[in-house]
Formats: sequence, structure tokens, C-alpha cells
Amino acid sequence: MKKHNLVVIGAGPGGYVAAIRAAQLGLDTAVIDLNERLGGTCLRVGCIPSKAMLESSEKYAEVSRGLAEHGVKIGKAQLDLPAMLARKEKVVAALTGGIESLLKKNKVHHYRGRGVLTGDGKVICEGDETFDITAGHIILATGSVPASLPGIEFQGYHVGSSTEALSYEKPPERLIVIGAGYIGLEMGSVWSRLGSKVTVLEYLDRILPGLDAEIAGEARKLLEKQGLEFHLGSRVTAIRIEDDQCVVQRDGAEPVRGDRVLMAVGRKPYTHGLGLETVGIQPDKRGFIPVDERFRTSAAGVYAIGDVIGGAMLAHKAEDEGVACVEGIVTGYCHVNYEAIPAVVYTHPEIASVGKTEEQLKESGVDYRKGVFPFRANGRARTLHQIDGKVKVLADRQTDRILGVHILGPRAGDMIAEAAAAIEFGASAEDLARTSHAHPTLAEAVKEAALAVDGRAIHI
Repeated sequence: MKKHNLVVIGAGPGGYVAAIRAAQLGLDTAVIDLNERLGGTCLRVGCIPSKAMLESSEKYAEVSRGLAEHGVKIGKAQLDLPAMLARKEKVVAALTGGIESLLKKNKVHHYRGRGVLTGDGKVICEGDETFDITAGHIILATGSVPASLPGIEFQGYHVGSSTEALSYEKPPERLIVIGAGYIGLEMGSVWSRLGSKVTVLEYLDRILPGLDAEIAGEARKLLEKQGLEFHLGSRVTAIRIEDDQCVVQRDGAEPVRGDRVLMAVGRKPYTHGLGLETVGIQPDKRGFIPVDERFRTSAAGVYAIGDVIGGAMLAHKAEDEGVACVEGIVTGYCHVNYEAIPAVVYTHPEIASVGKTEEQLKESGVDYRKGVFPFRANGRARTLHQIDGKVKVLADRQTDRILGVHILGPRAGDMIAEAAAAIEFGASAEDLARTSHAHPTLAEAVKEAALAVDGRAIHI
């Protein structure tokens, strides 16, 4: 029997960050994780490896098609996919190893195994050796797993999730992506750049559901120019394998044939075998664990954070919740401003968003003003030869407080941090417009969009 003040089940971004913060606050803390590598889905088979592949494939595409404009002429680029995959694995190994070092540095106990609730304040760790742990506080941070469509299962080589798509041994001649969300567009972009003919099937009449529609619509046009083919309003009903080919059947439309299928229709909470029933926790109808504003479940001393509680399934959202949860345990106070959680799609150009979309403001009847500034009018974007896209700032008409910022363009994922900070501090569009931005930088487009809210953009 081992005893700790706090036990965290799951060492993904939410879990390991919560454990480190708890240790900083003086709690004797342990983390249990089943996987050989720490970091959860994000670091092992999600955010990090996908961004490594996006970066490498973008460089390949740039060498293949994009350097002549800069006066750089080279011979035909050659793809060394094994080297690209090896680089991805090297990046993953460095970061997952770094987490292990961080846990040691902060004196967090790490147990490898499956953490299972067995009763009030009790957890059993099932691994190479099995033992019981007691703790005054338990945080569930088990994350999520890829979802599939009803009646359609993952089928090994032919039909897989993003995990398999990160390690294809060769670019599929024809790749079918089901789902036009973050994962589908990012991985579709990777393999399109590396030579695959990519067809994206989406049930809705638009891509990137949940993001600002104007920005998503423009992003679709740019992705189509890059070679992605979109079939919107496609309801996939079945997938069968015929002569080593995938045949994707659609309701009311012709089947689509391809070599492999990437199922990217979302993710679902991972609670299998967690022992929730032993403490009386009942997931909701979608499988998420209900929590209150302090991340407390219905079981005394048991908390939950991250993907397993729903909301935006984002690593940084889980990290914020992990920190807030343990600070609530120690200090009695915690808070996460969900209006200031940014989201990024790492296509080319990138798409980034924080706060309310224009559709949400219209639906809720908020009177707002809009400022838009295109990157083609930005000096730095011109020098980069990346002029597609725009910055869009939405502000309350009466108070001028910033309600949402949406960016389609180069390095949008980096620039959205300024907008998130502005929303966090309750800044107005005027505040952003009056803030000096270095010249020439891409961030000047944010300032200009803020000026445009009042109809006084300078450079357009």
C-alpha cells in the first residue's frame, strides 16, 4: 500500500501539468500512466508528431513548388519518407523524455500501469506489479480516443485514425478523409503535400464546424487550390474493402474509392476500465464525466479535467484545468476563462481563433462591430510571399470590448496569443489599436484589424 496526498490518473498535458503544479504547492503527488512514454495522446500520437509532419511536409512542398518566386532554383525534390518519420519520432522522444525529467525534478512519483478506482480514496495500479494507493484527492485525466461513425469500425491497414495516418509507410495514391475538422484537414494536408490525392468527406455543408464561417469558407478555397477535394453534405453509411481498395458508401451519392481511409470524425472520452462505478460516478449520455466549477465529480475527493469532461478537446485547455483544479484543492479558489481559450488549425496558412464567432454573436443577439484586414496589405506577409488570408476582430458596439478574433494566415497560431491576452484582460479594440506593433511584422495586421473596427485602418 502506497499513500499520497494526490494521485493523478493519466499523464497527458492535463495530468502531468496538474501533478507538477500540485507538487509545487507542497502536495505529495503521484501520477499513474499506462503508456511507456509520458505525455498522453498529444505528445505521443497527436499534437506534436502531427505538427512535426506538417512542418516537414510543408518544407517538401516549398522546395518542390515554392522557391522559384524567391529566386532559388533547384532540381526536383526527392521524398525520403523514412527520414521524415524518423525525425518525427526523434521530436516525440525528446519531449516525452523531458516530461519524465520534469516529474523527477518536481519529486512527483511516477507509476507505470493502469489506474483504477476501487472505492473512496483508493486506487489500484495495475502494471508490472499491482499495488494499492490511497490518496486524499484523485484527479482523473485519462483524455480521449478517436471516435468512429456508428456501425463503422476501424479496420487495421485500410481504415484507421490519426494514429495510423502519422506513420503511413508510403503516401497513399488516394486517401479518403472522413471529417473536415482539425485532424482531417491537418493530416490531409500532410499527405496531399507528399503526393496523395486527398478527398475529404464532410457530413455538414461547411468545413471546420465551430470556427468562424467566413474564415472557414476562405480556408476551404485555399485548401482546394492546394489540391484537397471536398465533398460536403456527405453522409458516410458504410466502408467495405474490395480488391485491396476502400469503398466508402454515401447516402444519396456515388461511392468514393481510395487506398486508405482516415477516420477523423472526432474523439470520445476514455473512461474504459476506470472503475467509475466503484465511487458512484455516472458519465453523461455522451460518456463525459460531469464536474462542477471546481472540477469536482459526484464522488468526494475525486476530480476530473481535460478531454474526459468535454468542452474543447485541446491540450492547453486541459493544462489550464489541471492547474486550476489543484489550486482549487490547495487554496479553495480556481477559475478558467473558457472565452479566452484559443484554437489553432495548423494547415497552410494556419487558422486561429479565440472568443466568439460572428455566427454566435448573431445568434445571441449581441450588437457588434467588425474590423477586417487582409494579409495582402501587410508588408511582412509580402516579403514572405504569404499574402493569403485575413485578421478579423469582433467588438461589442457599445463597450468596444473585444469579443472574438479570428485569423487565417501565416503564423496565425502564434499571433492569436495576443488576442487571447486581450480578451483575458477585457481589452477593447481601441486598446489593441493603440498598442505599438513592430514594423514590419505580421502582427501589424492585428492592429490594423482593430483599427478597422472603428473604420480607420491605415494601410488599406
